[in-house]
Amino acid sequence: MGVGTRLAAAAAMTATAVLLAGGTAASAAPVPATATARAAAGAAVTFQVASASPAPAATPFTAPGRRLKLGAKGAAVKALQTRLRELGYVPGKIDAKYGGTTQSAVWAFQKVQGITPTSTISSRTWNALENPKAPKVLVPSGKPDRVEVNLTKQIAVLYDEGLVKLITHISSGSGIPYCETAVWQGREQRFCGDARTPTGNFKTTWRRPGWHKSYLGQLYNPIFFNGGIALHGALSVPLYPASHGCVRLPMHVAEILPGMLGTGVPVHVRGKFRR
Repeated sequence: MGVGTRLAAAAAMTATAVLLAGGTAASAAPVPATATARAAAGAAVTFQVASASPAPAATPFTAPGRRLKLGAKGAAVKALQTRLRELGYVPGKIDAKYGGTTQSAVWAFQKVQGITPTSTISSRTWNALENPKAPKVLVPSGKPDRVEVNLTKQIAVLYDEGLVKLITHISSGSGIPYCETAVWQGREQRFCGDARTPTGNFKTTWRRPGWHKSYLGQLYNPIFFNGGIALHGALSVPLYPASHGCVRLPMHVAEILPGMLGTGVPVHVRGKFRR
């Protein structure tokens, strides 16, 4: 199956929030950031972070005001996608079609704004798009280049030279202890864990391009930062913590992140999700 087909399937599965496993270790040579992949992320983000209380500097935007649901098409959807990309979210292709990739960006935006995530775009979300809040800075003294993972809101923010470069919806460790049997390294083994994404300060280490098979499932473009815990693409990134401990990303975000995030970059994990 080609990458394009996989990404299309991922969008559909994300929209229905189908649970799959994720999270383990591997090793490989680091892949450097590239200008091409940075450009693929979309337009420059307008949030500048200079202190613990950043002020959004978004360009003026007049919301279409049309109520939108998943599957909608047309100019209002294109305006939504364009605005989300301008603010640093990742709606995927600007194609005027409200699919799974756009939905994941909507979820991320709504969570940052304090709106209960929903696929429906109503007046509250449109109003927030006109006057958006920047994501809360978790580490005000952090380095200009860093990743902040907010477990409470289930979002991750990539900072590049002090600017918000990318904001994405995530699904972290479920916190539900597990024991699973899998064939690993040629023999059947039993693996147990607490399915927790530990908080703390870490750095990106090794990575693998494309699909990587672990003893707990398949990881897409994993970037490891804490032992066997990675940022990685998954076919399911639901609105609740669901992984074995890794930080799941929508597939289209995982496609571009390796080109934007180098090796040795700080990753700060904070918060706690409350069900």
